[in-house]
Amino acid sequence: MKMNALEKVAYVLVVIGGLNWGLIGFFEWSFVDEVFSDGLARIIYAVVGVAAAYMLLQMLMMMGKETSNEKKTA
Repeated sequence: MKMNALEKVAYVLVVIGGLNWGLIGFFEWSFVDEVFSDGLARIIYAVVGVAAAYMLLQMLMMMGKETSNEKKTA
């Protein structure tokens, strides 16, 4: 499956968000909070959240397509 530019950006943002959460969980240290000001960090968190919601929507759509394809072949 070929990803478009929006999907690639969302994927990268979700990976960055996941890595940041890993740092928080293991070391109680947030890369985003450390590198960016409070206002910019909030924007970054919001954008990562939107990217995660987009990826969730994409995943649900793919699951729906798989289900409809299974019904067609049965």
